[in-house]
Amino acid sequence: MNPKTTKKSPKKKAAKKEVVIDGLGVSSGIAIGTVHVRESGSVAVPEYKVPASKTADELKRFETALTTARRQVGRLKNKANKLPSAAAEEMGLLLEAYTQMLGNSRLVRGAIRRISEERINAEAAIQDEINDITQGFAQLDDSYIAARLDDIREVANRIINVLTMTHVRPISTVPKGSILISEEVTPADAAQLDPKRIVGFAAVLGGAQGHTAIMARALGLPAVLGVAGLKETARSGDTIIVDGEVGRVVLNPTPTTLATFEARQFEYRSRQSKFTRLKRQPAVTRDGVEISLFANVELPIEMPQVMMAGAAGIGLLRSEFMFMNRNDLPGEEEQFRMLRDLIKTLRGRTLTVRTLDIGGEKLAQSLTGDVGESAQSALGLRGIRLSLARPDLLETQFAAILRASALGPIRILLPMVSTTREVKQAREILKKVAKSLKRKKIAQSENLPPLGVMIEVPSAALTADALVGVCDFFAIGSNDLTQYTLAIDRTDEQVAKLYNPLHPSVLRLIEMSISAALRGRIPISICGEIAGDPRFTALLLGLGVRELSMSAHAILAVKQRVREIDLSAASERAGGIMAQSDSGRIAMLLDDFNALV
Repeated sequence: MNPKTTKKSPKKKAAKKEVVIDGLGVSSGIAIGTVHVRESGSVAVPEYKVPASKTADELKRFETALTTARRQVGRLKNKANKLPSAAAEEMGLLLEAYTQMLGNSRLVRGAIRRISEERINAEAAIQDEINDITQGFAQLDDSYIAARLDDIREVANRIINVLTMTHVRPISTVPKGSILISEEVTPADAAQLDPKRIVGFAAVLGGAQGHTAIMARALGLPAVLGVAGLKETARSGDTIIVDGEVGRVVLNPTPTTLATFEARQFEYRSRQSKFTRLKRQPAVTRDGVEISLFANVELPIEMPQVMMAGAAGIGLLRSEFMFMNRNDLPGEEEQFRMLRDLIKTLRGRTLTVRTLDIGGEKLAQSLTGDVGESAQSALGLRGIRLSLARPDLLETQFAAILRASALGPIRILLPMVSTTREVKQAREILKKVAKSLKRKKIAQSENLPPLGVMIEVPSAALTADALVGVCDFFAIGSNDLTQYTLAIDRTDEQVAKLYNPLHPSVLRLIEMSISAALRGRIPISICGEIAGDPRFTALLLGLGVRELSMSAHAILAVKQRVREIDLSAASERAGGIMAQSDSGRIAMLLDDFNALV
């Protein structure tokens, strides 16, 4: 062999191909890091018959598993206390709910009944019960219910893991700069996330309404959920980008892609730093008009975010959370305590409680079992219609609200109103309940809380002048108003692209409602998605709105936009927009105006 012969250089590994997968962005921001795959699979649940002589032993085994699961939750509470304050409070409330579910809940009672009556093993009993609960809501396409079912499944899986002695490896200390990838990141997993090490996460399962998403926002971690095919593609050690703003995951980005996202990350962080400085600044336009920015609240665990964002108060509290995941109905005392805690947290800021809107997609069997299929329809017995059909529910809710009114400012908002008669009936019930409390010498505010109307169906907008005469304020629910005006189900992918809040008909109904409120000298707010989108801020202010209510995480961005706007110029542009009949032309005029700032 010739000694001068050179050895062939080893072949260079081919660069991995860039993969882009879209999902649901649930916590904004851009994370760039290294994949850390967390394996999490469902446990195979054994099923077998238990002899009658062994039923008592099986029940005892089940009770022991419950005790162990409660201890595990207790340890998670201790870990949660070390999280940043907002996340710690949210996690504490969630884990307290888990503790309650591990007590005398439907899940536990159902499992005990199956063990006793069907004589099956505890694991199978829990599995069958959770399947039964899930099946009850199988036909409902609602992210709120899906999130609550996820919580119940988390508790059920914890019990099954204890019973089967399955060891679930906790999220251990991972290298700094890791991005967690999993089939599902549960709220309990989120309690163990260390933002100093884990810079973001993505998962195949999950939605924006769940506690995991709320925890991600509280921790300030970019997150994308509902990412189909993620587990099959991601490998530990890969470079990954998680874009929580648009809901995108990029695996093995090219140098060009990486540079683009690094620039966007820098821009986002600069923008957030700027927003942070706005927390104590007033929401005032350039020409000195003050705008009130309120928060929409789905669950009490969102309150730390509401306060951190400097919200003027709660412009929309969706009271349905008190009625979900249960067979019974919350009583007056339970509802009062919940409202009391919110008022204390708000420290003098206004709380606006929307009365029960649990029809349509948010069907609760404990409420609607006696009204048949009508309660399952978005156009059926829902909102104020259900409350007036079941006045006992409304009386209980009013009593709790009136008692809470003694502790701080509170308003009542009636959903799905279409006639003045509905408002008059509700007011009569409110007066009746107030008199009853007075006779019992139960504390309430000296005056009745303001009673408002949601403008979310076309008939309410078209008769807004009449509604002004029977209510104290308006709140425009632009999401439903757009959907009902255009006859479009925005959850139906076949027609969702036609959903357009800039459609001339929708804008004219909004303008009619605002004009009626201004003539009647009652407050009016917007509490739909457009309220939290800075793109629409100038138009809404130009039309005369001075109150906007949105998700807490949108408040600072909208405040920034408010402070950039000259209201007189916005009013002039709004007038030009309302003269248009083409939604494309409307969008162009609006975007051109926004580009001027």
